[in-house]
Amino acid sequence: MSEITKAIQALCEEKSLSFESVMETIEMALAAAYRKDFGNKQQNIKVQFDPETGDMKAWDVKVVVEDIDEETLEKAQEEATDRREAARAEGRDLEPEELEDLPHFNPKTELMLTAAKEVNKKAKVGDVLEIPLPVAGEFGRMAAQTAKQVIIQKIREAERGMVFDDFKKHEGELIVGTIQRVEGRKVLVDFGKITGVLPSDQQSGREHYRPGSRMKFYVLSVELTSRGPEVILSRNHVGLVQEIFRQEIPEIASGVVEIKGVARDAGFRSKVAVYTADASIDPIGSCIGQRGSRINTIIEELAGEKIDVIQFSDNAAEYIAKSLSPAKVLHVELDEANKLAEVFVLPDQFSLAIGRGGQNVRLASELTTWKLNVKEEGGTQEVSSEALPAEIEAEGEAEVKEEENTEVVEEKKEE
Repeated sequence: MSEITKAIQALCEEKSLSFESVMETIEMALAAAYRKDFGNKQQNIKVQFDPETGDMKAWDVKVVVEDIDEETLEKAQEEATDRREAARAEGRDLEPEELEDLPHFNPKTELMLTAAKEVNKKAKVGDVLEIPLPVAGEFGRMAAQTAKQVIIQKIREAERGMVFDDFKKHEGELIVGTIQRVEGRKVLVDFGKITGVLPSDQQSGREHYRPGSRMKFYVLSVELTSRGPEVILSRNHVGLVQEIFRQEIPEIASGVVEIKGVARDAGFRSKVAVYTADASIDPIGSCIGQRGSRINTIIEELAGEKIDVIQFSDNAAEYIAKSLSPAKVLHVELDEANKLAEVFVLPDQFSLAIGRGGQNVRLASELTTWKLNVKEEGGTQEVSSEALPAEIEAEGEAEVKEEENTEVVEEKKEE
């Protein structure tokens, strides 16, 4: 095994790259170097490199096209010039498609049929010919620096590509990362090979992101940018709740219990609708666990966020009544045409049904996809999920701020 091969293999092991991908990168780099020093900018050069011997072979790759005489080409060029000038006079650039009907020939990448037959008698239009090129002894010396730079660049791109592929398949899933630092309003999260970003609009309202702490994050999107892979994370997406349930509840992971829907006010409350076709299994009990062991683990992961686990029902009235848990509903009247439900509760259940700042009725509406009007049985109070009174929302915001201030005081006491 040559020193070059050993070096490539060492690189592959260090960077988790395949031998073939590194070889392809090296040959592309050498082709670029040859094109720069011995060929033309648009020329299609192919290089084959033998890592064992260090030998190189080069070819000029051309596509065989129909013969076109010089007079026809000259007329086509004149016509193209006229069209460009006409387009310029109209205040626009000529589109490439507007020249497609004209005969054209690119000697850097194409070879006319007559000339092609001198290389290969069996050549026909559409064939790709690889014409051997001389490889001067000075090529290695002249191209070394260029090749080195391109190789470094291509290897970096290959690494980024592999990291991108690795994380792209985790979109819509959970990954565990370590909070690196808070930079402005965004949080940077370390995943070893890459740093993810938790933007401010994807943060959960009541969570504290302390450097060094490990958390689960929902992978919102993975994009390949000029700076490398960009992983956008979320802690307030409904998918975070759904995936944590899938991880913590074996019955959900196996598919015996199904999550039918999730509605979330991140950091405060989530409603999760579950269902099973197996009559022997209690879907809510499966999620709660013995003495609340399972649900408490999930609540802890979500920094104390309250969770209502609700049994899904195909009966809309029954489902809506359950969705307003922990409030007890007397009865539900449905307007199927407008997908509007009138929900009646006792006076002592009215505030509970509405929830802080209208949170409970909003989440129930989101979960069931029905517009809800909560009415006090025998009374005058009425609240719609579509138009919550301003005083209720203001009251809810005040309660949230009060709770946040209480948490800050408690943290200072602990310190």
